[in-house]
Amino acid sequence: MPIQFAKQFFSSPLGKFLIVGGLATATQFAVLFLLVELHICSELVASGLGYGAGAVVNYLLNYYVTFNSGQSHLATLPKFVAVVGFGLSVNTLVFYIANAILPWYGLSQCVATGASLVANFLLHKFWIYRKG
Repeated sequence: MPIQFAKQFFSSPLGKFLIVGGLATATQFAVLFLLVELHICSELVASGLGYGAGAVVNYLLNYYVTFNSGQSHLATLPKFVAVVGFGLSVNTLVFYIANAILPWYGLSQCVATGASLVANFLLHKFWIYRKG
């Protein structure tokens, strides 16, 4: 029974969205840690660049896998870019505030990432990849 539930959940749009989001988040964190630990840029800039890299992964996998969109990229990409702009703003603001309070930038990024999960799913499902 639990295995069947897991199969059903991870084949649902929400389950796929969470998996894709996890991969995009892993990309974001990898870029963040790489840029910060190699002293390439500040934590705040690295967070934003990581968010951008994760957004590319997010768009492609959500378009083709999560929502199996039949719409053209011309129809979906501008909406996605608007959502990414909103998400980047939320990420940057929350990261900035959390990083001033918390002892480690990785924890600050966790807080910033969690801040937009529900809003991003709803915007993706009902605006970007809405059917019909």
